[in-house]
Amino acid sequence: MKAREQGIVIGQLPIGEKNCITDVASVMVGHVTLDYPLDDAGTEYACTGVTAILPHHGNLFKDKVTAASYVINGFGKTTGLVQVDELGVLESPIMLTNTFGVPAVAQGTLAYMLGENPEIGETTGTINVVVGECNDSQLNSIRLFPVKPEHAIEAIKNASNETAAEGAVGAGKGMVCFGYKGGIGSSSRVADDYTVGCLVLTNFGKKEEFRSFQYDKLKGLSETADGSIIIVLATDAPLSDRQLLRVAKRCGIGLGRTGSHFSHGSGDIVIAFSTAYNIPHFSEEMLESRIQIREDHPIMNRLFAAAAEAAEEAILNSLSQAVTTMGRAGRIVHQLDFWKEGHLNVFNNEGNS
Repeated sequence: MKAREQGIVIGQLPIGEKNCITDVASVMVGHVTLDYPLDDAGTEYACTGVTAILPHHGNLFKDKVTAASYVINGFGKTTGLVQVDELGVLESPIMLTNTFGVPAVAQGTLAYMLGENPEIGETTGTINVVVGECNDSQLNSIRLFPVKPEHAIEAIKNASNETAAEGAVGAGKGMVCFGYKGGIGSSSRVADDYTVGCLVLTNFGKKEEFRSFQYDKLKGLSETADGSIIIVLATDAPLSDRQLLRVAKRCGIGLGRTGSHFSHGSGDIVIAFSTAYNIPHFSEEMLESRIQIREDHPIMNRLFAAAAEAAEEAILNSLSQAVTTMGRAGRIVHQLDFWKEGHLNVFNNEGNS
């Protein structure tokens, strides 16, 4: 069950119908999960996957969306963010996987986009593919490269606007969060007439850092790597790339509320986009006009709050939705049961946590 279904209510803004990033109209999510042994002894194991987030169902290269990224802590191996921040647009799906799977996922995504757009590299320019990652080597035999280019293509083709699967699925299959099984989580908020949706890939924190006064009773792993988190933020609010950057920064508040202090070896990265309008790749016009929210309008503060609340709840959902998972060398990472582990009152008693 999602954290909210277990009685943990984060923040004050209303959630969307699905409490998922796909509450933002046109946004789609697809997963491919790899879960099988890689040798006869079962010592080596594929416990990983790929997740694809598509801003809309059309041709993303020909109809780009406004985008921005924000690096909270830069211990990460993403691709494509330099150009996103330079031009303020996104022209490919946002792909998530494990650290060593980035090259294969980038290749697969590129192959898919080239198939959709024969003009790329011929009669027009190249394409900027965005891939984010976290290190799942606790459970996944990362050195054996189980993720292949075709898995990226499959994840894109699997994308739908239904409620996204969460927990130990897709890129989240092998991830560990606060010593427990983490992975994919999602949540959404409604601010006036606009929706803000968040999807996270969680792989950070020790059990002692999780916001609980009873951490000594927790059964999660104490010795875990600093880890990482990729936060994908979507909205239908008409925002410029600079405004998206401002909203993206507030995701760090939600991350901090769960107990993270953005540790030295953690890649904490936010990728944000708006679906309010598309930016055509092909145009002979010299000028273009766009509508955006006024900077000093009160809705901006509500969008800030929505980003913080959705990020925090998405992280909790990645924990509450995950199941106990076995990976390489017989390692097991257990799921976190909020009811049994004594976290419920900690979050609720503090109100707007």
